[in-house]
Amino acid sequence: MLFRSAPPFAGGGRVGGLGLEMYAEIIAVAVVLFYALGIVSAVEAIINVRTAQGAIAWAISLLAVPYLAVPCYLVFGRTKFDGYLEQRNAVEQETRELLQQTRAEVSKHLVFSSPAEPVYNALFNLTGIPAAGGNAVELLVDGQQTFDSILRGLESAQHHILLESYIIRDDNLGRRIGRVLSDKARAGISVHLLYDEIGSRNFHRTGLCRQLRQTGVQVAAFNTTQGRRNRFQLNFRNHRKIVVVDGHVAWVGGHNIGDEYLGLDPDIGHWRDTHLRLQGPAVLGVELAFATDWRWATQTSLSVVQPDAENAHHGTENVLVFPSDPSSILEQAGLMFLQLIVAAQKRIWIASPYFVPDRSIVSALQLAALRGVDVRVMIPDEPDGPVVGMANWSFTRELLPAGVKVYRYQGGFLHQKVLLMDHHLAGIGTANFDNRSFRLNFEITLLVDGEHFASEVQAMLEADLLKCREVTPAEIAAKPAWFPLAMGAARLFSPVL
Repeated sequence: MLFRSAPPFAGGGRVGGLGLEMYAEIIAVAVVLFYALGIVSAVEAIINVRTAQGAIAWAISLLAVPYLAVPCYLVFGRTKFDGYLEQRNAVEQETRELLQQTRAEVSKHLVFSSPAEPVYNALFNLTGIPAAGGNAVELLVDGQQTFDSILRGLESAQHHILLESYIIRDDNLGRRIGRVLSDKARAGISVHLLYDEIGSRNFHRTGLCRQLRQTGVQVAAFNTTQGRRNRFQLNFRNHRKIVVVDGHVAWVGGHNIGDEYLGLDPDIGHWRDTHLRLQGPAVLGVELAFATDWRWATQTSLSVVQPDAENAHHGTENVLVFPSDPSSILEQAGLMFLQLIVAAQKRIWIASPYFVPDRSIVSALQLAALRGVDVRVMIPDEPDGPVVGMANWSFTRELLPAGVKVYRYQGGFLHQKVLLMDHHLAGIGTANFDNRSFRLNFEITLLVDGEHFASEVQAMLEADLLKCREVTPAEIAAKPAWFPLAMGAARLFSPVL
């Protein structure tokens, strides 16, 4: 009798057992779903990932460990940025009359005879933006020159200001620029500021951001997660640094907005960077790049962009504005660099903080050196990440036997993105020599065709080389036994570095 209560208790155990069975079924369904998603994602990776190595790596991971690989693939795996191309087409549609006026105006200054004309033809087919003559350019070395020039330009604004930066900090430099932007907005001038949501991930919470909004500055974040297929896409970043004042003058280069870019961070020290000031017909190409980014970020059109007939005769330099982004089926930035390397006859000098190229770039540099071109690559002696640093050594080891000279800068942190081809063509912009800039980032590069400007860039790079040490095969051979393994392991991450 005492044990008659046992059956109900056992029944409760059966209920608990059913609960465990239900949890087991849920787990089983989840596992099946992950493997199904893994199979679907693996097929998509094989079709869409732009390198064979990347496609194989993703496919194996997605099939072997889908519960780990599927979330990573959703964030990092896709190489096509859906929606931005449609936005760019929308900008062109909305500004069709503007573009017609622009082409009519710029056509007066198109480059028809130039040593760089074959290069221009190829790059024009990539971007649809022609090279234009009649521009004045000024080389800006390091932060003091750059921000003094930008601040003078901002203070002279009469109609509109466009400012775009990957990083904007609420520090002394940021607040200094912010005060000028606020003053101009209060004076009735149209001011638009665009920042990357990841590069400046806390900017919207800062007092500087609140001040700018309160004073009438139009502030927006470039958000790559818009749209159903982009929901998890954090990997596509807007890395452009653009300032435009009144449509007359533009600044493009490697400097973000923060005190460290003035060399004021004691942990970093001297920050070696380069910017370019542009005045002339080519400024409109910079404005249109900003307008497309603004359209994506805000879903509204930028009404201040307009052709400027007064921009006609400011100088003698030919300039091609080359914006690149992951919305194109072609790898625009990678093809741009490849074209410049292949076209080089006398020299190709490259300065980049992140030198993690793909196979085609490595082969092109090797062949250029083998045919007698003076090929030099300048990178930081102290990179800002151990994986990037090891990857740099891996590519250096490949390039040295072909005759490529690799220099490691010891005068601080090298952040400039500069290319010098032969004696007439120089490129300055935001694109690094890595897969992120080739395939994933929104970048902009200004290619200047002119022997005078090229000689200025040459002098600047020669001064930098005096602060470098040249890497030798003996140095690599003397590395410890574990070093080749570390280089190889780092290289596996090169598609996402």
